[in-house]
Amino acid sequence: MNEEVKKYKIDHIAIAVKDLDESLKFYRDILGLKLESIEIVKDQKVKTAFLPIGDTHIELLQAIEPDSPVGKFIEKKGEGIHHIAFKVENIEEHLNNLEENDVKLIDKKAKIGAKNKKIAFIHPKSTSGVLLELCEEDDFEASLPIL
Repeated sequence: MNEEVKKYKIDHIAIAVKDLDESLKFYRDILGLKLESIEIVKDQKVKTAFLPIGDTHIELLQAIEPDSPVGKFIEKKGEGIHHIAFKVENIEEHLNNLEENDVKLIDKKAKIGAKNKKIAFIHPKSTSGVLLELCEEDDFEASLPIL
């Protein structure tokens, strides 16, 4: 894989919650994190809230339908960390590389997620039990910290 493609940055940590408004009382009102955006992602049947923290974000996920992936997650495991998202450049190249290396993918092709980003999920069976999301930002280089 090309060295340019190997750059990663944590985009966000997603937390599945039963009640977005109740969760915002803690993250926004008590911790003092700024609410950046709230949006419904119809394809994922989820309502999301993004709160910046340092160079990354906390994403709160509330199912809008019980049969959604987040709804099923909460039913099975309860509230808690749902996934970790890596910001990548050229998501398609990453997905091809993962597939070539026999990594189990939930999404073999990118789809549109929150904030209109291209996203794809890697199956936890290939990542030591952690659901990982890849997301592509339009200006990846500008989002990297200056070292």
